Amino acid sequence: MLGKLQSNKVKHAVKIFDYIHSVDSKKIAQKIADEEIKINKKIKIFLQVNIGNEIQKSGININEIKELLEFCKNKQLDVLGLMCLPPFDKNPEVYFKELKKINEDLELKEISMGMSNDYTTAIKYSSTFLRIGSNIFGKRD
Repeated sequence: MLGKLQSNKVKHAVKIFDYIHSVDSKKIAQKIADEEIKINKKIKIFLQVNIGNEIQKSGININEIKELLEFCKNKQLDVLGLMCLPPFDKNPEVYFKELKKINEDLELKEISMGMSNDYTTAIKYSSTFLRIGSNIFGKRD
């Protein structure tokens, strides 16, 4: 699942998805952990980082990553890596490079970054998950 996950939708998301790319709070992580136990299913998750500190975007600040990662590990959540959406109007390379370093420092094996407009740059910085929906399905109206 991509996109902001509301806490009241976690129960449904855990049932139908295998991956959630947008975990950005302890509250969401706790709800995922609770649902995993209830239905005996493990979800692979990415912690969403607000890499550009944009007010309009979801995600945790860089200085909160370790704390949320530790919380998730204590809840036995399967955190694969970090995810980011860099500012649309800026060069994504700076942000992808920074997230790659943080991901490596935390010894996480996967990284989710890159969309239709910047996926080639994301690949340059070792992205293992790309979100290229508009190149496949067309632009949204």
